[in-house]
Amino acid sequence: MIDGDYRGFTVRSVPPGIAVVTLEVPGRKNALGQGAKRDLQEILTQAQLDDDVRVVVLAGAGGDFCAGDDIGGTT
Repeated sequence: MIDGDYRGFTVRSVPPGIAVVTLEVPGRKNALGQGAKRDLQEILTQAQLDDDVRVVVLAGAGGDFCAGDDIGGTT
């Protein structure tokens, strides 16, 4: 599976075949910086190719889903 801590988000597997991606930068309303966007793209590609992953759930920590692009580039 693709579980782990990445730049700006975490991925956790939940049976049966669910990958939960949680954006983890609540202080910046979970905005995605360049590194986080690259990692997220890679994780979603890996999930697509992994026969054990049937569903990907995107969530945001701290009450906000995602403000968009982090132009400050912190993550």
